[in-house]
Amino acid sequence: MKIDSHNLNDLMYFSQVVEHGGFSAAERVLGISKSRLSRRLTELEASLGVRLLQRSTRKLALTEAGQLFYQHCQAMLSEAQAAVNVVQQLRSSPRGTVRVSVPVTISQTILSTILPEFMHRFPEVRVVMRVTNRVVDLFEDSIDVALRVRSDPPENANIVVRPLWRTEQMLVGAPSLLQQNAPPLTPGDLNRFETLDVPTSDGRHVYNLISPDGTRHAHEHEPRLVTADLMTIREAVLAGVGIAALPEMMYGAALRAGQLSPVMPGWSFPTPQLYAVFVSRQGMVPAVRAFVDYLVEMLDPDEGKHIIGECPERAEKAAAQASAARASSAVSAAVS
Repeated sequence: MKIDSHNLNDLMYFSQVVEHGGFSAAERVLGISKSRLSRRLTELEASLGVRLLQRSTRKLALTEAGQLFYQHCQAMLSEAQAAVNVVQQLRSSPRGTVRVSVPVTISQTILSTILPEFMHRFPEVRVVMRVTNRVVDLFEDSIDVALRVRSDPPENANIVVRPLWRTEQMLVGAPSLLQQNAPPLTPGDLNRFETLDVPTSDGRHVYNLISPDGTRHAHEHEPRLVTADLMTIREAVLAGVGIAALPEMMYGAALRAGQLSPVMPGWSFPTPQLYAVFVSRQGMVPAVRAFVDYLVEMLDPDEGKHIIGECPERAEKAAAQASAARASSAVSAAVS
């Protein structure tokens, strides 16, 4: 006998008839006529090839096979009810696991700042973060929410895109490096400087610059250092290795302290924006919905700079910690 939706119902009918002691009582509970219940159980016995119930005008009695069958039916119904209860609990309050994909620098400078409050606010929610600069597939990688930084919103008919925090991007360099060479005035002058950049999907490195009069210029360059870690790029820029395009959270504090200077003041880049990407709001479990709503609350496009105003200092601290860790590792290696 092959189980299908039809005889799964029959298993439930059989269990209810036994539990309530007869067809009349089961009829009142299920809202199904006695004749239909009797016919369905007769068909069930025929498909099994065994009698489950001994019928008489006064009572029903389980056969030996019926007793074993009833025990398994009860176990099945109990598990089914447990499954329903679990889902209802998930839908009633935020609990369970939220799987998040986030770029390395966003994790270090933004999410690490705001995540603790979310964890305190929703103590029954577990967050699993995948920190990677790779663009993950929400479906194949089982990700609930992905954070992505783009100048233009991601385009995919199967996902929902929620704009979050915006940041400015600037081409910066160490004052000592810029003093050694004539300050660049046009994109062509940038060829006199070493550049540092993040990896690109096609291997080409292009500064999409906007002139003071709004004209766009695509300047292709060959970076001396390529790494997905903006902290490493920032340290190299501070050390005078070369120039780089950095987001405000990475250059702001150093610029105010005079450790970095703008390259080609007046020129700018398209404004990058942080986006939350998820599959759909329909059917979204409360834990995931709470996480998305919290991101919107904390990183609203118009309020994000105010809310995460400590991010430049956070970046400074993270960079200092990274530098100290590398120095400690170097000392340990030398001693050993």
